[in-house]
Amino acid sequence: MSIDIANESGVEVSLEDLVSVATFALGAMDVHPAAELSMVLVDSPTMADLHQQWMDLPGPTDVMSFPMDELEPGGRPDSAEPGPEMLGDIVLCPPFAAEQAQKAGHSLEHELALLTVHGVLHLLGFDHAEPDEEKEMFALQARLLEGWYERDRQHRRDAAVAARDERVLGSIGFLDDSGPDAGRSR
Repeated sequence: MSIDIANESGVEVSLEDLVSVATFALGAMDVHPAAELSMVLVDSPTMADLHQQWMDLPGPTDVMSFPMDELEPGGRPDSAEPGPEMLGDIVLCPPFAAEQAQKAGHSLEHELALLTVHGVLHLLGFDHAEPDEEKEMFALQARLLEGWYERDRQHRRDAAVAARDERVLGSIGFLDDSGPDAGRSR
């Protein structure tokens, strides 16, 4: 995946986490690995302008998605060989998301991860205008977000085990390359 991300919001956030959750969601949705996505984080006045211009609604919102191509999981069904596609743009508003996170009782980081998954699903054609669509989209959104968190927990567990192994092996000289057994298999 190629994900370009820019933070123009004035709010410090982990861009690495947003790229990670977007990459995870796109992979789980079987989007071609060469697909391209653009993400921009903006301030409230900029989001309010976009919301008015594109949705004819006043005030800022949390996330907006601007799809470029009509995609289905696995690529375009009318294409002989699914290939790289420009998915579109996701615009996030961290100041607005911070207010939502506070009301919901969770962190801004969690809210932005959730909104990133939400934006990805919109780019892939999911919507929540009708009750059945909302149920499907929000259930998928929850599964994808939980899958990303589980992968992150597993990566942390693996890193902790690797660090422990390195400490233990280093403390008994197993990793020392300078001794008489250097170069010999143990």
